[in-house]
Amino acid sequence: MSQAVPGELNGWRSRTTFVLALSASAVGLGNLWRFSYLTGENGGGPFVVTYVLCLFLVAVPLMVGEVVIGSHGKGGPVAALRRVADRSLLSRGWSVLGWLACATGMLILAYYVVVAGWGLAYARFMQSGVFSAASAPVVGEYFGDFLAEPARQAYWQTLFLLLAGGFVLFGVRRGLGLMVWLAVPCLLALLGALLKYSFDNGDLVAAREFLFSVKWIDFSPRSILVALGHAFFTLGVGVGTGISYGAYAPRRIPIGRSVMAVAVFDSMIALLAGLAIFPLVFANNMAPAMGPGLLFVSVPYAFGNLQLGEWFGALFFLLMVVAALGSAVAMMEPVVRTLMQQARLRRATAVLVVVSAVWILALGVVLGMGPAPGDGWFANGKLFAFVDVLTAQFLLPLVSLGTAILVGWRLRPELLRAELSRESDLFFSLWRLLLRYIAPSAIGVLVLAALAARGV
Repeated sequence: MSQAVPGELNGWRSRTTFVLALSASAVGLGNLWRFSYLTGENGGGPFVVTYVLCLFLVAVPLMVGEVVIGSHGKGGPVAALRRVADRSLLSRGWSVLGWLACATGMLILAYYVVVAGWGLAYARFMQSGVFSAASAPVVGEYFGDFLAEPARQAYWQTLFLLLAGGFVLFGVRRGLGLMVWLAVPCLLALLGALLKYSFDNGDLVAAREFLFSVKWIDFSPRSILVALGHAFFTLGVGVGTGISYGAYAPRRIPIGRSVMAVAVFDSMIALLAGLAIFPLVFANNMAPAMGPGLLFVSVPYAFGNLQLGEWFGALFFLLMVVAALGSAVAMMEPVVRTLMQQARLRRATAVLVVVSAVWILALGVVLGMGPAPGDGWFANGKLFAFVDVLTAQFLLPLVSLGTAILVGWRLRPELLRAELSRESDLFFSLWRLLLRYIAPSAIGVLVLAALAARGV
């Protein structure tokens, strides 16, 4: 366990660890249950091209901005923002962005650890043969029954949360550093095994037609908005991860190229995950879906009706847990670091506070999965949906917009250039242009679209 004094900062020694850490944080549940489905439903090839453009024009500049703040400020979100504001002679009020990022990460964790707990549970269910030769309605009923049992869900979420908290507890090098060196190779190995199984047993023709064919009839202005939304959220901007991990990065690394490498890796994993899932879904004549319906109904049914499906289904859910672990640790660390620096807590104490708070919040989400007397606003998954909408459509855009304005318009250019000294003048100029004009405009469009969808 780290015995550093509160606020002490020990970074990683290599650029590779930094890139792996950001990669592990970016490859989350959205890669498994969202991107491939969105691609198939929104025109295939044109959607992928639009997504890549949005990714590098909006999400990458924002993440580079976060890493620059962390690299210069050398602290958690609050401390780093305060330091860069001081060095640009700005108000310390900008540190509010750090508190807001930490609060957003905690709210996301409230439902993230619940879903990750489901993944742990389903790895055990698959391995024990619960879904062997089961029909789709039976699999769906099993998931519904599982959601109606808060005690079972709380048990599995606790196991996952203890696992994530354990890595954070052991500090930057022995905890986070070790986790990413284990998680990323494990992720690739599991995905490789599942791809081989999917190619051998799935309907590749149907999956290829769904994912990669050019279907202009399905590509609309709404598809552009969907691509922008997914690109914006896929790298995990807005929860302080880039700031915290930037603070741990070695000095004088090529920040821009490192973040772009993470974006490419994240997109590749998302596409490969689709190739591991959808051939099996189509081989069992199931309609494509996304979200919990894909992961906890379609996938168990597909694996349960194939030879050796129990074991490979368990591997799939282990893949899901590993992907969720990297993101969960990345959202916990900024909050832990902030408590260490602002409240002068030891790391062990800060981890205990964060894990306890997340567990209580997650328990509220779990209790809201079932029915309640009078069908309260929090019942039948409404609390889950509310937290998801609050964070994804409002809090994350708000933090990201503040980051874009601060870095693009308020921080001294020479401060920024010093942190991006390994990048060319052309890259620096283009990055500032995107951060000043394109990113804020895109965030505004997303927020307005969210408000319009809710009839505001």
